Amino acid sequence: MIPLKDNIKTRTFPVVNYLLIAGNIYGFVQELAQPNAKAFCAFLSRWSLVPVALAQAPDRAWVTILSSMFLHMGWAHLIGNMLYLWLFGTNVEDRMGHRRYLFFYLLCGVFAALAQVSLFPASKVPMVGASGAIAGVMGAYFLLYPKARITALVPIWIFLRVMEVPAIFFLGFWFLLQAFQGWGALAGGAAGGVAWWAHAGGFLAGGVLLFFFRKPAPRPRQVSYRGGGFGGHRRCR
Repeated sequence: MIPLKDNIKTRTFPVVNYLLIAGNIYGFVQELAQPNAKAFCAFLSRWSLVPVALAQAPDRAWVTILSSMFLHMGWAHLIGNMLYLWLFGTNVEDRMGHRRYLFFYLLCGVFAALAQVSLFPASKVPMVGASGAIAGVMGAYFLLYPKARITALVPIWIFLRVMEVPAIFFLGFWFLLQAFQGWGALAGGAAGGVAWWAHAGGFLAGGVLLFFFRKPAPRPRQVSYRGGGFGGHRRCR
């Protein structure tokens, strides 16, 4: 399923979410700017997260946990991640506030990376992508807006159909798919090309961290009015 929009209206401009999208695009541009394949591999080796390096050279590897969150392996990887970040991150930032959302996003990325590394500590496969952090955003959205409606492109046999899907189903199905694929990778004993446990771990981290980062729900405004002899205030909804 490819999400297109939701029905939740925001109260604030999602400046941090747009800056994160810009940061991911900038990281990808830096990859494209490498003059040849050798330079690209050297760039990737320097800034991607390699699980086995976390134990061998922890000082350097910890930096790459953050830098790897802004790199992507191709246009499809980047565009897909940014679409999910744009759709789900806007409303989560609105509920948390700008600074809280920034720290929340980065922490989700860290916990997502550690989930993958903890299960495949000897892997030499470089990890790149914002998927783990975005999964954390999706985990928060899952709890904040379970009744939201997601307009999505849904594959039905060989056709794509535009449908409205409940957020609790859309995100729940997405999480179960990551966990299922992750169990398959774990049973096979290989990390594979997709960090499934970074996705699942990020989703769970986002659900837990939400309770530390969200702001209280806004209260209805009170508006004074005259007339009727009853006085007092009435709440606007």
